[in-house]
Amino acid sequence: MNLIVLGADIETPVLKTLAKVTGAQAIEQINLGAFRIVDATPDGRVTTICHEAQIDFAYVPAGRRLTDFGLFVTDMDSTLINIECIDEIAALHGLKAEVAAITEAAMRGELDFKGSLTRRVALLAGLEESALAQVYQQRLELNPGAERLIAGLKDAGIHTVLVSGGFTYFTDRLKDRLGFDEAWSNELEVTDGRLTGRVVGDIVDANAKACHLRQARQVLGLEAAQVMAIGDGANDIPMIAAAGFGIAYRPKPVLRAVADCCLDHSPLDGILSLFA
Repeated sequence: MNLIVLGADIETPVLKTLAKVTGAQAIEQINLGAFRIVDATPDGRVTTICHEAQIDFAYVPAGRRLTDFGLFVTDMDSTLINIECIDEIAALHGLKAEVAAITEAAMRGELDFKGSLTRRVALLAGLEESALAQVYQQRLELNPGAERLIAGLKDAGIHTVLVSGGFTYFTDRLKDRLGFDEAWSNELEVTDGRLTGRVVGDIVDANAKACHLRQARQVLGLEAAQVMAIGDGANDIPMIAAAGFGIAYRPKPVLRAVADCCLDHSPLDGILSLFA
């Protein structure tokens, strides 16, 4: 087992300390922001050391490479992008604080996602559909490293899926922009150019996310070990659990506990260095 550490400025004493506590055989530089600590034995002290140094880490089987994966599944809001779209839509309706509070509770796992989404969408009733374009054009940004990550995955021949409890208006555009192979999310109902406060069809919740992952894996003929998934909140737990390697991006504590790797400091393309 190797210990991979990621960071913008990893100091040599930190690397030596990690190698010592894990009984490692060597330290290898992968690139400017990543090191491989070879033949490391997992040790509880690693979490504290990395936290204090503000670096990320993951234990990766020796020899495991990016091309060993065939499927990558990612959440959208607060993972691939920097916002919760529904909160920003609500802001244009003068209801951001109320909606954001529900969103945050749902992401912490304190509220049922389907029920919370129904409540939040209902508050948007009457808002002009043009608000969606305003959010996409003026408020939505990709999180650092997103474009490089997806490009690297595609170069490795990995099938990419964007699955979200958010909305098709945004996932469809990001699918085209970044070149995802699939995108799944919720469709907001619109009548006469205004949101009705309802969602069309079944809601994409935590179980639906995991279902889309499993369906893609089965179609591609892959084993669970060949699947990588990333998210940030409670709604991503079943999806992360269904993947062979689960990543939590700036996560809520409830997701942190089940992920194989947490990116608290590194950009999204740091994922590529884990399997270089």
